[in-house]
Amino acid sequence: MERNLLGTRISHGIKYLLFIIMGWLCFSISTLKASTLGAANFETYVSDDGEPARINALLEDIFQHADLDVTLLVMRDAFLGSAVLTGKIDGEFAYINLGEDSDQFLLSRVYLPVTLYAVSKDPQVSNVKLFPHLKGSRVAIENRFANTPHFRSLKDIKFSRNPTTFDAFKQLADDRAPYLITTELLAREFNIMLANDNEETLHFSAKPLVKTGLQLAISKKVSNATQLIERFNNTVENMQNIGKFNLPLNLAWLSKDINGDGVADYIGHSSITRSSDDIESAFSIDHTPTSEASLFVIDGISYSSLSEAQAALPEGAPLAGRESMLDKTTYQQLLRRW
Repeated sequence: MERNLLGTRISHGIKYLLFIIMGWLCFSISTLKASTLGAANFETYVSDDGEPARINALLEDIFQHADLDVTLLVMRDAFLGSAVLTGKIDGEFAYINLGEDSDQFLLSRVYLPVTLYAVSKDPQVSNVKLFPHLKGSRVAIENRFANTPHFRSLKDIKFSRNPTTFDAFKQLADDRAPYLITTELLAREFNIMLANDNEETLHFSAKPLVKTGLQLAISKKVSNATQLIERFNNTVENMQNIGKFNLPLNLAWLSKDINGDGVADYIGHSSITRSSDDIESAFSIDHTPTSEASLFVIDGISYSSLSEAQAALPEGAPLAGRESMLDKTTYQQLLRRW
């Protein structure tokens, strides 16, 4: 009898202790202090002037789903590093690591890949698979990429550095550089603009020359950096798998291995994907190839065939016919020179 009573008391004691621990954890997670993160302007990705900005839209959704109080600031690139060092901001929200020292940061997992291709008016660019294939060539590139350890180490390429995305594309339009190094998504947006203007579109290198990605970079001085990163990573994983990335990214189809079988699956969402959208345009968010074994996931529900997935989607004009996220008024002069 005494043993049973003692066992009961111990059991209740353990339950009470667990209750206290869980309550403390829940309290600590739900009361993460507000954070301020910065990034430099990056056309179609990051902006604060009303222009389309995929990353602003995406992160606002992520932070809302994660119940994180985060303010996003867009600032000049020259001030970004010093703002983190002096504690004016807690870190960066569109951090791209191309060989820089990141020891002062806690980094999230990559939430959106940045794949850099060589693109050109000349279809022969499809023969380019490695940087040495561009040896001796003049190649336009933005400073955000050129001024990094990775690209500074490439000595045999004549890089034509440019302060903005527009200036880099202008080098190509004016035939001052036969090649341009840019992101897959930026090249896609420029091709949408060209196609809508009945112009020949850009050609891509055979494969990406650089694979990196966008991450949160939180200063290690921030007391709740670890909890913020963990909650961010978990929210990103869930949102990617159920198609919550498609709308803010303005992409009909994404692809990712969602079940760990080594094969990427196609991810769509009824908020933006239409039954007529071409799955060949799917943007990979984990670099995993698709195959005949790929599933089709719509609003978090998996289908084994494309026809089943299409039946679950609204009808309508494909997203491929939309306007480019690049400003047509700004880029009109490039189209006239094409």
